[in-house]
Amino acid sequence: MWSGASSPVCSAETPAGRPGTTRYPRRVKILSVVGARPQFVKLAPVSHALAGRAEHIVVHTGQHYDERLSDVFFRDLDIPQPDENLAVGSGGHGVQTGAMLAGLEPVFQKYAPDWVLVYGDTNSTLAAAIDAVKLHLPLAHLEAGLRSFNKRMPEEHNRVLTDHASDLCLAPTEVAMRHLTDEGLAARSLLVGDVMTDVLYRVRDRVIADGTAAPAGVEPGAYYVATLHRPDNTDDPARLGAIIAELGRLDHPVLLLVHPRLAQKAADHGLDLATGAIRPIDPLGYPELIAAVLGSAGVITDSGGLQKEAFLLRVPCTTIRSETEWVETVELGWNALVDADLTILGATVQRPAPAPTDAAPYGDGHAAERVADALTA
Repeated sequence: MWSGASSPVCSAETPAGRPGTTRYPRRVKILSVVGARPQFVKLAPVSHALAGRAEHIVVHTGQHYDERLSDVFFRDLDIPQPDENLAVGSGGHGVQTGAMLAGLEPVFQKYAPDWVLVYGDTNSTLAAAIDAVKLHLPLAHLEAGLRSFNKRMPEEHNRVLTDHASDLCLAPTEVAMRHLTDEGLAARSLLVGDVMTDVLYRVRDRVIADGTAAPAGVEPGAYYVATLHRPDNTDDPARLGAIIAELGRLDHPVLLLVHPRLAQKAADHGLDLATGAIRPIDPLGYPELIAAVLGSAGVITDSGGLQKEAFLLRVPCTTIRSETEWVETVELGWNALVDADLTILGATVQRPAPAPTDAAPYGDGHAAERVADALTA
Protein backbone atom coordinates (compact mmCIF):
# COMPACT_ATOMS: atom_id res chain seq x y z
CA MET A 1 0.00 0.00 0.00
CA TRP A 2 1.29 3.47 -0.90
CA SER A 3 2.53 5.44 2.08
CA GLY A 4 2.93 8.83 0.45
CA ALA A 5 6.59 9.09 1.40
CA SER A 6 7.87 9.20 -2.16
CA SER A 7 5.97 12.33 -3.27
CA PRO A 8 6.18 15.01 -0.59
CA VAL A 9 4.60 18.40 -0.99
CA CYS A 10 6.38 21.08 1.01
CA SER A 11 4.21 23.52 2.88
CA ALA A 12 5.05 26.65 4.83
CA GLU A 13 2.94 25.32 7.65
CA THR A 14 1.09 22.25 8.72
CA PRO A 15 -2.58 22.19 9.76
CA ALA A 16 -1.27 22.59 13.31
CA GLY A 17 0.50 25.77 12.28
CA ARG A 18 4.10 24.59 12.73
CA PRO A 19 6.28 26.15 10.03
CA GLY A 20 8.76 24.23 7.91
CA THR A 21 7.09 20.81 8.23
CA THR A 22 6.56 18.60 5.19
CA ARG A 23 3.07 17.27 4.58
CA TYR A 24 2.04 14.52 2.17
CA PRO A 25 -1.04 14.37 -0.04
CA ARG A 26 -3.16 11.26 -0.07
CA ARG A 27 -3.28 9.52 -3.41
CA VAL A 28 -6.63 9.08 -5.09
CA LYS A 29 -8.01 5.63 -4.28
CA ILE A 30 -9.75 3.92 -7.20
CA LEU A 31 -11.58 0.62 -6.86
CA SER A 32 -12.20 -1.34 -10.07
CA VAL A 33 -14.92 -3.99 -10.16
CA VAL A 34 -14.59 -6.69 -12.83
CA GLY A 35 -16.08 -10.12 -13.30
CA ALA A 36 -16.03 -11.29 -16.94
CA ARG A 37 -13.53 -11.78 -19.74
CA PRO A 38 -14.11 -8.47 -21.62
CA GLN A 39 -13.68 -6.58 -18.35
CA PHE A 40 -10.31 -8.20 -17.66
CA VAL A 41 -9.17 -7.00 -21.08
CA LYS A 42 -10.39 -3.46 -20.35
CA LEU A 43 -8.81 -3.52 -16.90
CA ALA A 44 -5.32 -4.19 -18.26
CA PRO A 45 -4.55 -0.80 -19.86
CA VAL A 46 -6.37 1.08 -17.09
CA SER A 47 -4.32 -0.71 -14.44
CA HIS A 48 -1.12 0.15 -16.27
CA ALA A 49 -2.16 3.80 -16.74
CA LEU A 50 -3.00 4.19 -13.03
CA ALA A 51 0.28 2.66 -11.84
CA GLY A 52 2.20 5.26 -9.86
CA ARG A 53 -0.68 7.74 -10.08
CA ALA A 54 -3.33 6.25 -7.78
CA GLU A 55 -3.92 3.55 -5.25
CA HIS A 56 -5.76 0.98 -7.35
CA ILE A 57 -7.80 -1.80 -5.77
CA VAL A 58 -9.14 -4.58 -8.01
CA VAL A 59 -12.23 -6.55 -6.98
CA HIS A 60 -13.18 -9.66 -8.95
CA THR A 61 -16.79 -10.71 -8.45
CA GLY A 62 -16.14 -14.20 -9.79
CA GLN A 63 -18.90 -13.90 -12.42
CA HIS A 64 -16.54 -15.79 -14.75
CA TYR A 65 -15.00 -18.33 -12.44
CA ASP A 66 -13.50 -20.78 -14.96
CA GLU A 67 -9.69 -20.48 -14.98
CA ARG A 68 -9.74 -20.26 -18.78
CA LEU A 69 -12.05 -17.23 -18.64
CA SER A 70 -10.54 -15.53 -15.60
CA ASP A 71 -7.13 -16.29 -14.12
CA VAL A 72 -5.46 -16.71 -17.49
CA PHE A 73 -6.31 -13.13 -18.45
CA PHE A 74 -4.67 -11.68 -15.36
CA ARG A 75 -1.53 -13.63 -16.23
CA ASP A 76 -1.45 -12.99 -19.99
CA LEU A 77 -2.26 -9.27 -19.74
CA ASP A 78 0.09 -8.60 -16.83
CA ILE A 79 -2.67 -7.45 -14.46
CA PRO A 80 -2.02 -7.61 -10.70
CA GLN A 81 -4.02 -10.35 -9.01
CA PRO A 82 -7.32 -9.07 -7.53
CA ASP A 83 -7.24 -7.69 -4.01
CA GLU A 84 -10.63 -9.32 -3.40
CA ASN A 85 -12.44 -12.19 -5.13
CA LEU A 86 -16.10 -12.73 -4.24
CA ALA A 87 -16.29 -16.04 -6.15
CA VAL A 88 -20.05 -15.68 -6.73
CA GLY A 89 -20.09 -18.11 -9.66
CA SER A 90 -23.01 -18.69 -11.98
CA GLY A 91 -26.74 -18.38 -11.40
CA GLY A 92 -29.82 -16.57 -12.62
CA HIS A 93 -29.61 -12.82 -12.99
CA GLY A 94 -31.35 -12.14 -9.70
CA VAL A 95 -29.36 -14.69 -7.72
CA GLN A 96 -26.05 -13.64 -9.21
CA THR A 97 -26.64 -9.89 -8.92
CA GLY A 98 -27.97 -10.28 -5.37
CA ALA A 99 -24.89 -12.23 -4.31
CA MET A 100 -22.69 -9.51 -5.76
CA LEU A 101 -24.64 -6.78 -3.99
CA ALA A 102 -24.18 -8.53 -0.66
CA GLY A 103 -20.51 -9.25 -1.30
CA LEU A 104 -19.47 -5.85 -2.63
CA GLU A 105 -21.00 -3.72 0.13
CA PRO A 106 -18.52 -4.68 2.90
CA VAL A 107 -15.65 -4.47 0.40
CA PHE A 108 -16.60 -0.91 -0.52
CA GLN A 109 -16.89 -0.02 3.17
CA LYS A 110 -13.50 -1.59 3.86
CA TYR A 111 -11.62 0.38 1.20
CA ALA A 112 -13.73 3.61 1.10
CA PRO A 113 -12.52 4.52 -2.43
CA ASP A 114 -12.64 7.97 -3.99
CA TRP A 115 -13.98 6.36 -7.16
CA VAL A 116 -15.71 3.09 -7.91
CA LEU A 117 -14.85 2.27 -11.53
CA VAL A 118 -17.08 -0.18 -13.42
CA TYR A 119 -16.60 -1.61 -16.89
CA GLY A 120 -19.09 -2.45 -19.61
CA ASP A 121 -22.49 -4.01 -19.11
CA THR A 122 -22.40 -7.17 -16.99
CA ASN A 123 -24.25 -8.04 -13.78
CA SER A 124 -20.99 -7.19 -11.98
CA THR A 125 -21.25 -3.66 -13.36
CA LEU A 126 -24.84 -3.13 -12.27
CA ALA A 127 -24.30 -4.60 -8.79
CA ALA A 128 -21.27 -2.39 -8.18
CA ALA A 129 -23.16 0.67 -9.44
CA ILE A 130 -26.08 0.06 -7.06
CA ASP A 131 -23.79 -0.48 -4.08
CA ALA A 132 -21.77 2.63 -4.89
CA VAL A 133 -24.90 4.77 -5.10
CA LYS A 134 -26.29 3.38 -1.83
CA LEU A 135 -22.99 4.08 -0.05
CA HIS A 136 -22.62 7.57 -1.60
CA LEU A 137 -19.39 6.67 -3.38
CA PRO A 138 -18.53 8.47 -6.65
CA LEU A 139 -19.16 6.14 -9.59
CA ALA A 140 -17.42 6.16 -12.98
CA HIS A 141 -18.62 3.99 -15.87
CA LEU A 142 -16.09 2.99 -18.51
CA GLU A 143 -17.63 2.20 -21.91
CA ALA A 144 -20.63 4.41 -21.17
CA GLY A 145 -23.18 5.37 -23.79
CA LEU A 146 -23.29 2.15 -25.78
CA ARG A 147 -26.80 1.23 -26.83
CA SER A 148 -28.24 -1.73 -28.73
CA PHE A 149 -31.83 -0.54 -28.13
CA ASN A 150 -32.75 -4.21 -27.64
CA LYS A 151 -34.47 -4.46 -24.29
CA ARG A 152 -34.48 -8.25 -24.46
CA MET A 153 -30.78 -8.13 -23.68
CA PRO A 154 -29.92 -7.91 -19.97
CA GLU A 155 -26.77 -6.04 -20.97
CA GLU A 156 -28.87 -3.18 -22.31
CA HIS A 157 -30.61 -2.70 -18.97
CA ASN A 158 -27.30 -2.93 -17.13
CA ARG A 159 -25.59 -0.28 -19.22
CA VAL A 160 -28.50 2.20 -19.23
CA LEU A 161 -29.09 1.94 -15.48
CA THR A 162 -25.37 2.26 -14.76
CA ASP A 163 -24.99 5.33 -16.98
CA HIS A 164 -27.82 7.11 -15.21
CA ALA A 165 -26.40 6.23 -11.79
CA SER A 166 -22.88 7.38 -12.65
CA ASP A 167 -21.16 10.59 -11.66
CA LEU A 168 -18.80 10.25 -14.64
CA CYS A 169 -19.64 8.55 -17.93
CA LEU A 170 -16.49 7.63 -19.87
CA ALA A 171 -17.57 7.17 -23.50
CA PRO A 172 -15.61 5.17 -26.09
CA THR A 173 -17.01 6.75 -29.28
CA GLU A 174 -18.73 9.82 -30.72
CA VAL A 175 -21.87 7.71 -31.19
CA ALA A 176 -21.85 6.81 -27.50
CA MET A 177 -21.47 10.48 -26.59
CA ARG A 178 -24.51 11.31 -28.72
CA HIS A 179 -26.56 8.69 -26.88
CA LEU A 180 -25.53 10.14 -23.52
CA THR A 181 -26.38 13.65 -24.71
CA ASP A 182 -29.79 12.48 -25.93
CA GLU A 183 -30.45 11.06 -22.44
CA GLY A 184 -29.50 14.29 -20.69
CA LEU A 185 -26.12 13.07 -19.41
CA ALA A 186 -23.78 15.30 -21.43
CA ALA A 187 -22.66 17.37 -18.43
CA ARG A 188 -21.15 14.31 -16.74
CA SER A 189 -19.84 12.58 -19.85
CA LEU A 190 -16.35 12.54 -21.33
CA LEU A 191 -15.11 11.07 -24.63
CA VAL A 192 -11.96 9.07 -23.86
CA GLY A 193 -11.83 6.45 -26.62
CA ASP A 194 -11.97 2.69 -26.30
CA VAL A 195 -9.56 1.07 -23.84
CA MET A 196 -9.89 -2.30 -25.60
CA THR A 197 -8.21 -0.66 -28.57
CA ASP A 198 -5.25 0.16 -26.32
CA VAL A 199 -4.67 -3.40 -25.22
CA LEU A 200 -5.50 -4.98 -28.56
CA TYR A 201 -2.88 -2.90 -30.39
CA ARG A 202 -0.24 -3.86 -27.85
CA VAL A 203 -1.11 -7.55 -27.96
CA ARG A 204 -1.38 -7.51 -31.76
CA ASP A 205 2.10 -6.03 -32.10
CA ARG A 206 3.50 -8.61 -29.67
CA VAL A 207 1.80 -11.49 -31.48
CA ILE A 208 3.13 -10.30 -34.86
CA ALA A 209 6.64 -9.82 -33.46
CA ASP A 210 6.57 -13.34 -32.01
CA GLY A 211 5.36 -14.77 -35.32
CA THR A 212 1.66 -15.39 -35.88
CA ALA A 213 0.82 -19.05 -36.33
CA ALA A 214 -2.53 -20.62 -37.12
CA PRO A 215 -3.88 -22.97 -34.43
CA ALA A 216 -2.94 -26.61 -34.81
CA GLY A 217 -4.70 -28.50 -37.57
CA VAL A 218 -5.81 -25.56 -39.73
CA GLU A 219 -4.23 -23.59 -42.56
CA PRO A 220 -3.64 -19.81 -42.20
CA GLY A 221 -6.45 -17.90 -43.89
CA ALA A 222 -8.53 -21.03 -44.33
CA TYR A 223 -10.52 -21.29 -41.10
CA TYR A 224 -13.04 -19.29 -39.10
CA VAL A 225 -13.13 -18.37 -35.40
CA ALA A 226 -16.55 -18.56 -33.73
CA THR A 227 -18.05 -17.85 -30.31
CA LEU A 228 -21.63 -18.16 -29.03
CA HIS A 229 -22.97 -17.47 -25.56
CA ARG A 230 -25.99 -15.15 -25.55
CA PRO A 231 -29.30 -16.55 -24.29
CA ASP A 232 -31.12 -15.54 -27.47
CA ASN A 233 -28.86 -17.92 -29.40
CA THR A 234 -28.36 -20.73 -26.90
CA ASP A 235 -31.52 -21.17 -24.83
CA ASP A 236 -33.87 -22.24 -27.63
CA PRO A 237 -32.82 -25.71 -28.82
CA ALA A 238 -34.25 -25.13 -32.30
CA ARG A 239 -32.30 -21.90 -32.79
CA LEU A 240 -29.05 -23.26 -31.39
CA GLY A 241 -29.48 -26.37 -33.53
CA ALA A 242 -30.01 -24.24 -36.64
CA ILE A 243 -26.90 -22.16 -35.90
CA ILE A 244 -24.80 -25.29 -35.40
CA ALA A 245 -26.14 -26.78 -38.64
CA GLU A 246 -25.29 -23.65 -40.64
CA LEU A 247 -21.80 -23.37 -39.14
CA GLY A 248 -21.25 -27.04 -39.97
CA ARG A 249 -21.89 -26.31 -43.68
CA LEU A 250 -19.23 -23.59 -44.03
CA ASP A 251 -16.43 -23.93 -46.56
CA HIS A 252 -13.59 -23.87 -44.00
CA PRO A 253 -13.08 -25.40 -40.56
CA VAL A 254 -14.82 -23.44 -37.80
CA LEU A 255 -12.87 -23.19 -34.56
CA LEU A 256 -15.73 -22.86 -32.08
CA LEU A 257 -14.47 -21.57 -28.73
CA VAL A 258 -16.78 -23.33 -26.31
CA HIS A 259 -17.83 -21.09 -23.45
CA PRO A 260 -19.03 -23.12 -20.42
CA ARG A 261 -22.54 -21.78 -20.95
CA LEU A 262 -22.60 -23.03 -24.54
CA ALA A 263 -21.32 -26.46 -23.50
CA GLN A 264 -24.05 -26.77 -20.88
CA LYS A 265 -26.85 -25.63 -23.19
CA ALA A 266 -25.73 -27.93 -26.01
CA ALA A 267 -25.68 -30.85 -23.58
CA ASP A 268 -29.12 -29.90 -22.22
CA HIS A 269 -30.52 -29.79 -25.76
CA GLY A 270 -28.82 -33.00 -26.87
CA LEU A 271 -26.85 -31.17 -29.58
CA ASP A 272 -23.43 -32.22 -30.86
CA LEU A 273 -21.17 -29.21 -31.32
CA ALA A 274 -18.70 -31.24 -33.41
CA THR A 275 -20.93 -31.11 -36.48
CA GLY A 276 -19.59 -30.87 -40.05
CA ALA A 277 -16.95 -28.15 -40.30
CA ILE A 278 -17.12 -27.25 -36.60
CA ARG A 279 -14.13 -28.03 -34.43
CA PRO A 280 -14.96 -27.28 -30.80
CA ILE A 281 -12.00 -26.07 -28.76
CA ASP A 282 -11.49 -24.66 -25.27
CA PRO A 283 -11.56 -20.86 -24.78
CA LEU A 284 -8.22 -19.26 -25.63
CA GLY A 285 -6.05 -16.87 -23.67
CA TYR A 286 -6.17 -13.34 -25.02
CA PRO A 287 -2.89 -13.41 -26.99
CA GLU A 288 -3.85 -16.79 -28.47
CA LEU A 289 -7.29 -15.45 -29.39
CA ILE A 290 -5.80 -12.44 -31.17
CA ALA A 291 -3.35 -14.70 -33.02
CA ALA A 292 -6.20 -17.00 -34.04
CA VAL A 293 -8.35 -14.12 -35.32
CA LEU A 294 -5.41 -12.55 -37.19
CA GLY A 295 -4.81 -15.79 -39.07
CA SER A 296 -8.46 -16.50 -39.84
CA ALA A 297 -10.68 -15.93 -42.85
CA GLY A 298 -13.36 -14.42 -40.63
CA VAL A 299 -15.09 -14.30 -37.26
CA ILE A 300 -18.61 -15.47 -36.36
CA THR A 301 -19.86 -14.31 -32.97
CA ASP A 302 -22.58 -12.86 -30.79
CA SER A 303 -20.03 -11.14 -28.56
CA GLY A 304 -19.80 -7.38 -28.45
CA GLY A 305 -16.07 -7.26 -27.79
CA LEU A 306 -15.05 -9.74 -30.47
CA GLN A 307 -16.93 -7.80 -33.17
CA LYS A 308 -14.80 -4.77 -32.41
CA GLU A 309 -11.58 -6.77 -32.07
CA ALA A 310 -12.17 -8.30 -35.52
CA PHE A 311 -12.67 -4.82 -36.98
CA LEU A 312 -9.51 -3.48 -35.36
CA LEU A 313 -7.59 -6.45 -36.80
CA ARG A 314 -9.33 -5.89 -40.16
CA VAL A 315 -10.86 -9.37 -40.22
CA PRO A 316 -14.43 -9.71 -41.57
CA CYS A 317 -17.02 -10.46 -38.89
CA THR A 318 -20.53 -11.92 -38.97
CA THR A 319 -22.61 -11.22 -35.88
CA ILE A 320 -25.54 -13.50 -35.03
CA ARG A 321 -27.72 -10.78 -33.55
CA SER A 322 -30.36 -8.34 -34.74
CA GLU A 323 -28.32 -5.29 -33.67
CA THR A 324 -24.92 -4.17 -32.49
CA GLU A 325 -23.63 -1.53 -30.09
CA TRP A 326 -20.62 -1.11 -32.38
CA VAL A 327 -22.51 0.34 -35.34
CA GLU A 328 -19.31 1.67 -36.90
CA THR A 329 -18.21 -1.89 -37.72
CA VAL A 330 -21.35 -2.37 -39.84
CA GLU A 331 -21.27 1.07 -41.41
CA LEU A 332 -17.69 0.50 -42.57
CA GLY A 333 -18.56 -2.90 -44.04
CA TRP A 334 -16.48 -5.09 -41.74
CA ASN A 335 -19.40 -6.54 -39.80
CA ALA A 336 -22.70 -8.02 -41.02
CA LEU A 337 -25.71 -8.94 -38.88
CA VAL A 338 -27.66 -12.17 -39.23
CA ASP A 339 -30.66 -12.86 -37.03
CA ALA A 340 -34.08 -14.18 -38.06
CA ASP A 341 -33.09 -15.85 -41.33
CA LEU A 342 -30.24 -18.15 -40.37
CA THR A 343 -30.21 -19.71 -43.85
CA ILE A 344 -28.18 -16.70 -45.06
CA LEU A 345 -25.47 -17.27 -42.46
CA GLY A 346 -23.19 -19.22 -44.79
CA ALA A 347 -23.40 -16.73 -47.64
CA THR A 348 -22.85 -13.85 -45.24
CA VAL A 349 -19.77 -15.41 -43.67
CA GLN A 350 -18.35 -16.23 -47.12
CA ARG A 351 -19.05 -12.76 -48.57
CA PRO A 352 -16.30 -10.83 -50.42
CA ALA A 353 -13.81 -8.89 -48.31
CA PRO A 354 -14.91 -5.34 -47.43
CA ALA A 355 -13.26 -2.23 -48.75
CA PRO A 356 -10.05 -1.28 -46.92
CA THR A 357 -10.38 1.59 -44.46
CA ASP A 358 -8.13 3.73 -42.29
CA ALA A 359 -11.07 4.82 -40.12
CA ALA A 360 -10.34 4.83 -36.39
CA PRO A 361 -13.71 5.27 -34.62
CA TYR A 362 -12.42 3.59 -31.46
CA GLY A 363 -9.55 5.91 -30.73
CA ASP A 364 -5.78 6.06 -30.98
CA GLY A 365 -4.70 3.50 -28.40
CA HIS A 366 -4.34 6.02 -25.55
CA ALA A 367 -7.82 5.88 -24.01
CA ALA A 368 -6.60 4.49 -20.68
CA GLU A 369 -4.35 7.48 -20.17
CA ARG A 370 -7.36 9.77 -20.56
CA VAL A 371 -9.29 7.66 -18.07
CA ALA A 372 -6.44 7.96 -15.57
CA ASP A 373 -6.30 11.72 -16.14
CA ALA A 374 -10.04 12.08 -15.50
CA LEU A 375 -10.02 10.03 -12.29
CA THR A 376 -6.90 11.56 -10.78
CA ALA A 377 -7.55 15.21 -11.69
